[in-house]
Amino acid sequence: MNFCSHCGARVTLRVPPGDHLPRYICDACGVIHYQNPRLVVGCVPEAPDGQILVCKRAIEPRRGYWTIPAGFMENGETLQQAAARESQEEALVDVEIGTLLSVVHVTSAHQVHVFFRARLRRPDFGAGPESLDVKLVTPDEIPWEDIAFPSTSFTLRRYLEDRAAGLERHHFTEFSFRR
Repeated sequence: MNFCSHCGARVTLRVPPGDHLPRYICDACGVIHYQNPRLVVGCVPEAPDGQILVCKRAIEPRRGYWTIPAGFMENGETLQQAAARESQEEALVDVEIGTLLSVVHVTSAHQVHVFFRARLRRPDFGAGPESLDVKLVTPDEIPWEDIAFPSTSFTLRRYLEDRAAGLERHHFTEFSFRR
């Protein structure tokens, strides 16, 4: 960061009084620019026959590799809404978001990845603008060698472990505060 998004003046990186980490501070207007981790939210959509929906990425990073629907959370939406929106954008699919499946801290990228279990509401799906291909796979057909990200592999493995253990997949009601 070189310039203040509030007034346009140059910023400097230093520890502000009362803080313990370096922050970008505007010497002109005094605004402290905090840079916090970004949330990536997604889900593992399951069809009624137990197949899992996977997407082949059409964008970098990891173009051409397989993943599950996920992306950056937008302001004004809940985690569950973000997971459902990303599923619609990447796979043109309508999902019912279920319980929390995994939280993966990707500190090197300043991200936190949050994944949910999900159920396809209808059998319709297709490749959205961020996907080269979308398909349903059985657990044996998951392209493990071509999975885009470690957080995706981790999440798919947890999902399959839970399923093999017969864990109930309860759905829940979301709650959010609005002012």
